[in-house]
Amino acid sequence: MQKLITLNRLKKLIEKIRTKKRIVFTNGCFDILHPGHIKLLKYAKSKGDVLIVGLNSDESIKKIKGKIRPILDQKARICLLSAISFVDYIVLFDAETPLELIKSLKPDYLVKGEDWKKEDIVGREYVKEVFRVKHYPGYSTTNIIKKISQKITG
Repeated sequence: MQKLITLNRLKKLIEKIRTKKRIVFTNGCFDILHPGHIKLLKYAKSKGDVLIVGLNSDESIKKIKGKIRPILDQKARICLLSAISFVDYIVLFDAETPLELIKSLKPDYLVKGEDWKKEDIVGREYVKEVFRVKHYPGYSTTNIIKKISQKITG
């Protein structure tokens, strides 16, 4: 089941449920999905009733990470995230940060990885609380790419 939703549709849906449910937002590239991503998403869902994932578009990732990224295109990343039971909705964004998305959706909570300092978390001033998740040791997309490169080049 695909969970991708347009921003306008999501805003209307949230307005209907806002008083009854706690809305949690997290975002990222989720390129080469790994156990660290799963840990983050599971933790995020535990903080509320509805988990919205802001997903960087391919164009956005290229701006942030360079020409060779993403490894998996947005269609593949949407497919993978849609298969995760604790993800309720996915909204794609083209900007380098999800600031406008957060301002527009006004979630109750934001969840990010511990590599983000609380004061550097984009949109923190628009939510009730920010949560940071400890990393899953040994996993990051960048490290996975490096490991694959090393195995290929010997």
